[in-house]
Amino acid sequence: MALSLLLGAFAIVILVAYNIYQKLRFRLPPGPRPWPVVGNLYHIKPVRFRCFAEWAQSYGPILSVWFGPTQNVIVSTSELAKQVLKDKDSQLADRRRSRSSEKFSRGGKDLIWADYGPHYVKVRKLCTLQLFSAKRLEALRPIREDEVTSMVESIYKDCNHPENKGKALVMRKYLGAVAFNNITRLAFGKRFVNSDGQMDEQGLEFKAIIANGNKIGASLGMAMHIPWLHWMFPKFATELQKHEARRNRLTKAIMEEHGLARRRTGGAKHHFVDALFTLQDQYELSEDTIIGLLWDMIVAGMDTTAISVEWAMAELIKNPRVQQKAQEELDRVIGPDRLMTESDFPNLPYLQHVAKEALRLHPPTPLMLPHRANANVKIGGYDVPKDSSVNVNVWAIGRDPDVWKSPLEFRPERFMEEDVDMKGHDFRLLPFGAGRRVCPGAQLAINLVTSMLGHLLHQFSWAPPNGLSPEEIDMEEAPGQVTYMRTPLLTVPVPRLPPHLYKRVAVDM
Repeated sequence: MALSLLLGAFAIVILVAYNIYQKLRFRLPPGPRPWPVVGNLYHIKPVRFRCFAEWAQSYGPILSVWFGPTQNVIVSTSELAKQVLKDKDSQLADRRRSRSSEKFSRGGKDLIWADYGPHYVKVRKLCTLQLFSAKRLEALRPIREDEVTSMVESIYKDCNHPENKGKALVMRKYLGAVAFNNITRLAFGKRFVNSDGQMDEQGLEFKAIIANGNKIGASLGMAMHIPWLHWMFPKFATELQKHEARRNRLTKAIMEEHGLARRRTGGAKHHFVDALFTLQDQYELSEDTIIGLLWDMIVAGMDTTAISVEWAMAELIKNPRVQQKAQEELDRVIGPDRLMTESDFPNLPYLQHVAKEALRLHPPTPLMLPHRANANVKIGGYDVPKDSSVNVNVWAIGRDPDVWKSPLEFRPERFMEEDVDMKGHDFRLLPFGAGRRVCPGAQLAINLVTSMLGHLLHQFSWAPPNGLSPEEIDMEEAPGQVTYMRTPLLTVPVPRLPPHLYKRVAVDM
């Protein structure tokens, strides 16, 4: 015990001496004064990106925040984001892996948590040319349209049920079902729903694992961020091991089922798991990489889609003028006698602007995943030492009054006045990142979000619950790595089209 305390005290002395050396050697970005050992871990407020935006008002658009011994540089303007994601991209393209992401990605053998290098380039090429190619996205379009029309059918049935007449529905329930069923069908070709229309045991386990993984990943505890104190937190190590084992059991069971079904039907389909096994030899993919890629897609594509649409619907209810204008466009282009499809998107520019404006104000991942400096680099005139983490505050950039007129106003017309790319070419709008690590599934996400919004607006009118004015809708965010609304959106839908247009367009693929 005495030896442990002595070693701990010695480590603290070394850490403090190292921090003093860093400050003397480098011109580091300013920031709140860190405490010994823990840094700023206990200064950070629960809604992390808002906290960093507030600190940027005091310290400037580039600031240092210490997660224990690790310096995190946070940038909050489009100009600085361009330096990080374009000008100095080659020096900042590696990934900072926390204790949990290191374990769950098997040391970066997936795509999201891989360092930039031969493995990343190979897997990125696979995603771009094979998994998210225009041909594959089109081939899988019937699944997206099936799930969106299933959502519409559920809302229609529930709002017309005698006990629910005029009552508010919880939007998240319906949006989450679309996002979950869509991504699991794309990945595995499986809908985790039983014969009664309820989520089956595997589906419930899937959602529980994802929720637990998000909770672990968002931790700001010493057990996560101070490596030489890991021995003090054996329960956290056990929690990580249990989570990984639970995830492995589920993955193995699903992939075994998929393999049996594939052998029974005698061929591969367009699902991601089929593509990965078909291309395994060509791209020299290990089993760890295949499993890691599947989990990347599920984690990245599930919550983010539902979050984006829930925020968009909240803004549309708060801004009935915008809702009406979008519905007028849909009525003019689609009419009352058929359903919208993705092929209608080019003729629905205002609907696309609504989706883009929602992603500007409410990016589902408000802080980009941390980049890691592979060399000493300068950003905004400050030194960023090798091995520092660098984060881009996407949420703050989307609300920056220096680049957006009336930034807090939900006004899709701004994109009619100026076309702003949101797939990594314009650093004012970065919901999918930019540079070497831009999201390869951006177009898939945009298509699904636009489709969900289009069907919801074309087939229903939306109002707040009785007794609640639009201005009273809670627009604050919940803590976490992704930005769910703090209070789930309640809304009253009113059907706008003939009853026969509210049936699910089911496909078996």
